[in-house]
Amino acid sequence: MVYFAKWKIILVLVVCALGVAFSAPNFLNRNLLDGLPGWLPNQQVSLGLDLQGGSHLLLEVDARAVIRESMEALVDSMRVELRKARIPYKSLGVIGNGATVTIKDSGKAEEARKLLKGLVTGTQLEFDGNKITLIMSEREVRDRTTAAVLQSIEIVRRRVDETGTREPTIQRQGDDRILVQLPGVNDPERIKRLLGKTAKMTFHLVDQRNSVEAALAGRVPPGSKLLPSDDAGPTGQPQMYLIRKRVMVSGDSLIDSQPSFDSRTNEPVVTFRFDSNGAKRFGSATSKNVGKLFAIILDGKVISAPVIREAILGGSGQISGAFTIQGAQDLSLLLRAGALPAPLLILEERSVGPGLGADSIAAGKIASIIGMIAVVIFMVAAYGLFGFMANAALIMNIVLILAGLSFLQATLTLPGIAGIVLTIGMAVDANVLVFERIREEVRAGRTPISAVDAGYSRAFTTIIDANLTTLIAALLLYVFGSGPVRGFAVTLSIGIVTSMFTAIMLTRLLVVVWLRRTKPETLPV
Repeated sequence: MVYFAKWKIILVLVVCALGVAFSAPNFLNRNLLDGLPGWLPNQQVSLGLDLQGGSHLLLEVDARAVIRESMEALVDSMRVELRKARIPYKSLGVIGNGATVTIKDSGKAEEARKLLKGLVTGTQLEFDGNKITLIMSEREVRDRTTAAVLQSIEIVRRRVDETGTREPTIQRQGDDRILVQLPGVNDPERIKRLLGKTAKMTFHLVDQRNSVEAALAGRVPPGSKLLPSDDAGPTGQPQMYLIRKRVMVSGDSLIDSQPSFDSRTNEPVVTFRFDSNGAKRFGSATSKNVGKLFAIILDGKVISAPVIREAILGGSGQISGAFTIQGAQDLSLLLRAGALPAPLLILEERSVGPGLGADSIAAGKIASIIGMIAVVIFMVAAYGLFGFMANAALIMNIVLILAGLSFLQATLTLPGIAGIVLTIGMAVDANVLVFERIREEVRAGRTPISAVDAGYSRAFTTIIDANLTTLIAALLLYVFGSGPVRGFAVTLSIGIVTSMFTAIMLTRLLVVVWLRRTKPETLPV
């Protein structure tokens, strides 16, 4: 244990140098770091919501909308199948978690039942005379709800990442809720607008054979629906369009969307591009309907309804409207990130000001300084020169923790600061074990070099066991915990690893170098 190979000495020096290099950016201005060469370490510790302020949102996925949309799609499928088979029907519509239809001709009721049975997986067919009902099973409802929540989490993550927010916390809470924590967000209202929009874009033909006025009077023809526009009509109310329900092209086929400017009017627009399948459908829809109005619908509103002048075969186009530059950027962001499968409802919103975070950081600094001073004084008073060496290793341990947080881009929270304060006390545990063991060997009559060698050899297993059990507990806290608990577990885990390195390697190197240079007759411990 007293012998140190050259490669071990080099390893200790390299790790310490890297620790200083990766921790140094935390003491420099961000503007200065941006001007440094890219190969130099320039990452700073990311502060959590409780330290730098930000927004806390609790969202609920409206799973009922997912089921309702599935039922509307089922109704459309039933309509198509019955029309193909030339079976007359009435009262086709959604009822709860199912769709129902009444067959006019009793003689064709059995044919209709066979036709509709198994039309959609996860549905059960019930019938009462000529009335046929397809009901979605409870398991299918549960599976679709779970899928909607998981997909919503992924879409929310994409949207938040597009805004440039660093180290957001986005996780599922309960069956249908999503917790979103956004540290350092300066414009929480914009984030709420981005998360509150479903951003489901579809392309439909405008029903030009029927009158909008008649539809407004309550005579909406089958297969069509009334939708408002973002543009105001002559009365100042939103202009209404009669839209065919059939989706010609879905926004699910979009692969890119960017804000731009119209070359003729220089107004902000949003350009989009489909994948190969979407481009094929878009080209087919426009080539077959030249001269007709083609409505672009976003979240139940008609953005624009231009006339198809010619077939659009390139798979790309643009959306024009009364966009601001910020509006065009936000819409393109939403389309790039993808549509939410269901609306998100904001159940809880909290804003944490940076002043509270500053107070927390100040309190954490004071606690860390007081704890470190107390430990330093105790080590010097108890172990003299060896205590000074342990204190030098303690300082390097703090540097390595800071470097580890910076390199891993782990988020430092208030509980994380508590983990660092705890690590300061734990960091000298290994040294205390070694030094007490060395004292026992000195009392037993061993020479200085023999006492040091025996002290480190016999305390090594105890040090490993003690730190390993604590590390296992910290890892379990990280795996099964969330939020503040994870922040505590991260700093505690990094602190345990670095304290083992500084105690077993750095302090021992300092003691061995001192022994070989001074060759003392007695040990000051």
